[in-house]
Amino acid sequence: MDAQDEPGQAIRVLIVEDHPVVAEGLSSLLEAYPEITVTGVAGSVAEVVPAIERAVADVAVVDFHLPDGTAYDAIARVRSRSPSTAIVLISADDSEETLRAFIEVGASGYLVKSARAEEILQVIRSAATGETCMPAGILARTMDLYRARDQERARQETLESLTGRERQILALMAQGADNRTVAGNLHISYATVRTHVRSILLKLGARSRLEAVAKARESGFRE
Repeated sequence: MDAQDEPGQAIRVLIVEDHPVVAEGLSSLLEAYPEITVTGVAGSVAEVVPAIERAVADVAVVDFHLPDGTAYDAIARVRSRSPSTAIVLISADDSEETLRAFIEVGASGYLVKSARAEEILQVIRSAATGETCMPAGILARTMDLYRARDQERARQETLESLTGRERQILALMAQGADNRTVAGNLHISYATVRTHVRSILLKLGARSRLEAVAKARESGFRE
């Protein structure tokens, strides 16, 4: 039964942190609150499974950098044994690398190691009740990354929508070839090239050949 299912039951927390001072400090901080029980401390990815098998946790606070892997590896092991355990990612900073990991692993909370006690408790309490929580400043940056990821996915889908022939024509456009040159190089009619160019501009949301090439390159197109 999860901590949120039974009033008064302590929130069980597993700490996955390889720095002993940080792990001990976090454990001492959490154990000072009767509503929280630290079920174990794992100092590496390899120690996660034994720790979660000894005592199931409602929340796992996982450091991003571990001596034998990253949070991705540790979280995969937590979920292999306890899929319902909520994940709180903790890191020394709020770098783009760790924020992307937060998004990709579907964590419930994010903490920097310099967070105040009340912030740590708020994030863990929220995670235990199925909510997502992180400091406001980090939330704003995470939303920016969500938007950037969605935009990148949209650009990739747009490129993938181009047919093989359209990619050939776009590559020649990128080299500065006009429609008649494209037609000659590909041995197709001028009218056919015009039709393909219109389709390329429409798919890329471009108003000119130059803009189409620029947008394609921004999306990773290589001629």
